[in-house]
Amino acid sequence: METVVSQADLSAKREALYAHLRRLGRLLVAYSGGVDSAYLAWAAHQVLGEQMLAVMADSPSLARAQMKDALAFAREQGFPVEVIQTEELNNADYQKNDAMRCFHCKDELFAVMERFTAEKGWQAVAYGVNLDDQGDWRPGQKAAAQHGVAAPLLEAGLTKADIRQLAHEAGLRVWDKPASACLSSRIEYGRPVTREALEQVERGEDALRALGFRQFRLRHHGQVARIEIAREELGRALSLEMFERLSREIKACGFEFVTLDLEGFRSGSMNALISADILQKR
Repeated sequence: METVVSQADLSAKREALYAHLRRLGRLLVAYSGGVDSAYLAWAAHQVLGEQMLAVMADSPSLARAQMKDALAFAREQGFPVEVIQTEELNNADYQKNDAMRCFHCKDELFAVMERFTAEKGWQAVAYGVNLDDQGDWRPGQKAAAQHGVAAPLLEAGLTKADIRQLAHEAGLRVWDKPASACLSSRIEYGRPVTREALEQVERGEDALRALGFRQFRLRHHGQVARIEIAREELGRALSLEMFERLSREIKACGFEFVTLDLEGFRSGSMNALISADILQKR
């Protein structure tokens, strides 16, 4: 059951966030356009003004639709954003797509941001991890810790629900934006991450979006595409007509078989395949 936070407690958390941002000084914010990083970037701009810069990493693992929306939101809210290139796809450890893939991705991102910080005279780097993120397998947090990246939302004790509520109160349109991880997270562990596979996933998810679905994932299992759709939307998918449309659209992306996961959308569902001994080492 989700804990209900009083308005007073929520306000206290917001002020704690603002205070932490002031202490960080001239700040780079790792920005993806999801509600966490978007709210963090917006809050940093409220507190620091031009003493903050949102930094967006562009690579084949970033969906073009996500990038376009993130840049549009930054323009709407008037905070500065700069796009940098990251080269995680050139890293063999990243390509092999084991349980540490996210570590190698974030290690590349924060290394690039460190160089940017040194060259441009910024003082700190922050990212949008929150309290709820502590309960899942997220090796990217290990990379953040090794690079000394600040976690203001976590430090303020903010949960995902808190962040959505604060974003809603601030009038930010992203407050109810569906969660979205990088395209690589759709590819089953052990299957190499390639540009071709990422393009298949992106085209498939664009097709699902065009069909009117809002919260979903297309999981890449080689010749098989496994579609997860949020339970509240799943009913729309359960008709012979929609089966035919889904099959036609997803097969056009290069898959031989298309399946619909009857459990519906689950964030991080691929992590269920990670062995217990790896999880114990986190």
